[in-house]
Amino acid sequence: MIDVKGIMDRLPHRYPFLLVDRIIEMDENHVVALKNVTVNEPFFIGHFPGEPVMPGVLQIEALAQAGGAMLFNRFPPEARENKLVFFVAIDGVRFKKPVVPGDQLILRLEMIRFGGRIIKMKGEAMVDGEMACSGTFTATVVDRGATG
Repeated sequence: MIDVKGIMDRLPHRYPFLLVDRIIEMDENHVVALKNVTVNEPFFIGHFPGEPVMPGVLQIEALAQAGGAMLFNRFPPEARENKLVFFVAIDGVRFKKPVVPGDQLILRLEMIRFGGRIIKMKGEAMVDGEMACSGTFTATVVDRGATG
């Protein structure tokens, strides 16, 4: 199990944009992580007043971050701070169930392809054993500073 401190060692994200609270299991080809959804999330102020629902794009981002942690796990700790994961495509996304305060998202991703500069993963976010969202993610790992 990896706590939030270990996650921050693997990902560059920080509050309010770090959307993974714990990694339950992980190897080079799969990850299971969780995100506790609380009413204190800043996005609930406007999405939607009186009827808080976690934006779908943030559910996808939570999956992407869990996938990024899995990818960064392939690199030695000293190399991680010089790398960034960029998602270049998200395909077949489906939203099946609203995610609301008090829910716990279980994020599962499986590596489909890891080769060259292109990485492909399939992911799903579950709440109480029901699919909240799913999709296929294509990413690349780049050196920091190579984005300009």
